[in-house]
Amino acid sequence: MRPLSPVDQLFLWLEKRQQPMHVAGLQLFSFPEDAPDDYVGKLAESLRSYTEVAAPLDQRLLSRFGQNYWVHDDLFDLEHHFSHEALPRPGRIRELLGLVSAHHSHLMDRERPLWECHLIEGLDNRRFAYYIKAHHSFVDGISAMRLAQDCLSTDPARRDLPPIWAQPSKRSSGGSGLGALDVIGSLSHLISQTGRQLGTIPTVARELLRTVYRASRHPRYHSLFHAPQSPLNQSITGSRRFAAQSYSLDRIRAVGKACNATINDIILAMCGGALRDYLAGLGALPDKPLIAMVPMSLRQDDSAGGNQVGMILTSLATHLADPEARLLAIQKSIHTAKARYAGMTADEILNYTALALAPAGFHLLTGLAPRWQTFNVVISNVPGPREPLYWNGARLEGMYPVSIVLDRMALNMTLTSYVDHIEFGLTGCRRTLPSLQRLLDHLENALVQLEIAAGLSRGAKKGSRKS
Repeated sequence: MRPLSPVDQLFLWLEKRQQPMHVAGLQLFSFPEDAPDDYVGKLAESLRSYTEVAAPLDQRLLSRFGQNYWVHDDLFDLEHHFSHEALPRPGRIRELLGLVSAHHSHLMDRERPLWECHLIEGLDNRRFAYYIKAHHSFVDGISAMRLAQDCLSTDPARRDLPPIWAQPSKRSSGGSGLGALDVIGSLSHLISQTGRQLGTIPTVARELLRTVYRASRHPRYHSLFHAPQSPLNQSITGSRRFAAQSYSLDRIRAVGKACNATINDIILAMCGGALRDYLAGLGALPDKPLIAMVPMSLRQDDSAGGNQVGMILTSLATHLADPEARLLAIQKSIHTAKARYAGMTADEILNYTALALAPAGFHLLTGLAPRWQTFNVVISNVPGPREPLYWNGARLEGMYPVSIVLDRMALNMTLTSYVDHIEFGLTGCRRTLPSLQRLLDHLENALVQLEIAAGLSRGAKKGSRKS
């Protein structure tokens, strides 16, 4: 038996019907050139032949006296975890995202290992999809990415690649730190591993006092502790809507070079512009700028399990109509956050985050502290593979993260890089945020506005594809 860390147990405690706590990924593949029409059906038969399940995917939960443990599942049933499905005609991306939205709305059975794989055929243009989800107590976004990549190859000729559940573990399970998508996780980290944390107290206390002092005197700092109320921060239901879009990395890089900005700066400016237009369309754009919580990896090993992430808060400058002014404001906000962490160790950053965001955590859990809406949205960037990958000859065309939304945090914007593209995955509450797919058009418009401001040709618009 292996006990769950306090952070990973928290993800189980936070879960309820309207708040599933699993992360997922959608992978889009094209058929091998020589593949027959029944290629996906034969692939499904091949995958079902792998009946031996490797750790840690053979583990289920066991509760003893209030403590949860991972134990081997002696009654493992592959049919419960792997399914082969077909899209209704005409097999567009629209039908695929609808199916993924439905799967992502469903809770998983805690009596079994907390993961599922769905092989989906019937997509147009000789493509198929693979949707994989796992509970956040099991993995964070980065470790999930690593597990998925272990099943792929840079060699298109390989045909012996096993599915994720039969993949021999290449990395240690590692200890858990901070959840990639959850501010409460940092509070649990603060009370765990007590001996290591004691040494961080002087630095954490000093930086926290500095921040509070500045917040009392400068509006830019003050906004980081008082995010405005918005439709993004209402109660949610269990119904999910997933939308995805891919952008040329060269296109984003060109804007960054012209504006003396990083790729992350441009991405956050795109998100800020898109959210401004979306909320304005609902007649609900706040006068004050939206605040984003942006996770950053603190992982210093090659482990695949658990959660090791810190976070910064940044203004999205949604109160500014001019895209160039919005980008400059975002850059200043990011610089302020990074400067605060420059002299801290990873443990000091985690503990500072825990103390600074404690009111936000209390509000997310209870809704009883609306004045402490510390941030409005999570925007997470998970690094992905830089080379084209293949799964038994099928080329991976795109990979889209499908993430978690929380009560009073109804939208999650997660993206990953793949070869020469940035893949956006937008996950939201279908009822709280109507017509979420419009954000895809607003993201495109925000990038076009930045290109115009940078003096670049609008012909670069061809570098994106909607999913």
